[in-house]
Amino acid sequence: MDVQKYIASGILELYVAGILSDKENLEIANYAKEYPEIKKEIEAIEASILTLSKKASPGVSYTFQSLMDRINKGGKVISMNKRSSSAMTYIGWAASLLLAIGLFFMYQQNQELKSNIEVVEQQNTSLEQQIADTDSSLEKTQELLNTIRDKDINVIALGGQTVSPTSYAKAYWNKKEEKVYIDAKGLPEPPDGFVYQVWSLKLSPLTPTSMGLLEDFTTDENKVFALNNPNESEAFGITLEPAGGSESPTLEQLYTLGVVSAS
Repeated sequence: MDVQKYIASGILELYVAGILSDKENLEIANYAKEYPEIKKEIEAIEASILTLSKKASPGVSYTFQSLMDRINKGGKVISMNKRSSSAMTYIGWAASLLLAIGLFFMYQQNQELKSNIEVVEQQNTSLEQQIADTDSSLEKTQELLNTIRDKDINVIALGGQTVSPTSYAKAYWNKKEEKVYIDAKGLPEPPDGFVYQVWSLKLSPLTPTSMGLLEDFTTDENKVFALNNPNESEAFGITLEPAGGSESPTLEQLYTLGVVSAS
């Protein structure tokens, strides 16, 4: 527990003023037993109120408890021989009551300020995360542009097939790095329970090798996917397969196909 922060919160003043709940009073009483600093602060606040009352009511002696009992219960005023002394007694009680009200107001203001600071901190954290995400996205976009513009990149256009004649895609193949970037913007979203699978093909005889799946197709905004390709590919194809992929391509679900041009 941060004792100094707890003391600075203003709750001890409310405890002394007697306007907290029984549960809160019990909690603070236990803290006072456990932490000498809290007990000392409570005693200092009580002493300050007594000092204020004595200055406002000279010649009248009260214990702290009797003073608070009169403030909280509205005890009947004992008539004094001198009117001025009686008036000063009222002033002392009023000053103590005003002090308690002032402490309560300060506590509320302090709590409201803390709440506002927490909201601002949360907003700042959210904004910082958005900026970081944007920077990361821009960095990835720039990296992708640099990759597909590389002079060693071989671009293969994949045209639509019988099952989906309007579909299209592009493969950016970097043989040196054994990477293929598939631009799948021209493919429709796969139905639930299905996924697109990319194949490296040898044509004679036809030998397909899976390069991987286009995972998270629906949520990927740019629809560009990086896949490893250590194969001597002669063509690339994309089929629609059950979730998890297949060991061999379902040719009836061949969406796009493109042949690598001779270099």
